[in-house]
Amino acid sequence: MNLPAALFSTAWHVFALVLVVLVIYQILLRAPWQRLKTPTQLNLLLGFAVGLTLAWSMRAGVKPGLSLHLLGAMAATLTLGPRLALVALGLALTGITLNGAIEWQAWPINFVLMALVPVVLAEWMRKLVERRLPAHFFVFIFVVGFAGSALTIMLQGLFASLALVVAGAYPLDFLLSDYLPYFLLLGFSEGWLSGALITVMVIYRPEWVAAFDDRRYLMNK
Repeated sequence: MNLPAALFSTAWHVFALVLVVLVIYQILLRAPWQRLKTPTQLNLLLGFAVGLTLAWSMRAGVKPGLSLHLLGAMAATLTLGPRLALVALGLALTGITLNGAIEWQAWPINFVLMALVPVVLAEWMRKLVERRLPAHFFVFIFVVGFAGSALTIMLQGLFASLALVVAGAYPLDFLLSDYLPYFLLLGFSEGWLSGALITVMVIYRPEWVAAFDDRRYLMNK
């Protein structure tokens, strides 16, 4: 969403900064850094960071902070795992900050709403599907990969819009009529593109997708 700093009060920015520091601390402690010793995994992380920087730079919007662009959170979470996905999304956010899309003081609030929230939602949906639905290849592809990607960006738009309303940046009726409906359309694009990416990797390079387990989804099927 590329939210400008002016839309939020100092209290919001302080809260976001504290939350980001705690998240970074947990990532430093618990992220599977040893996986990045493999060149392929490191290239995947950097590839997501560069690709998302480009995707987030191509945006459309009508008012400050109300931009629309693809997110890629579900694809990154399934491929890298949630903690390394946060690293990739954080690098992408740093990239668009360097090119002037947002101010540095707005980096924490954007990280929370554009990286932390969607990655948490994506990981929650993945675990929910694992618990509730059969361990089937097509369940992973279509329910998690395609539908999960679409739902992730829709819910992220809802959470970000609620934050804008609570912060007093925009009235709820304006967002409901002139902004949130576009996330339904964006969800279809996100679902198809992210789902297709995950499908290709699972078919040709399943070892690249951290969330995909051959023993769970393919053996004895």
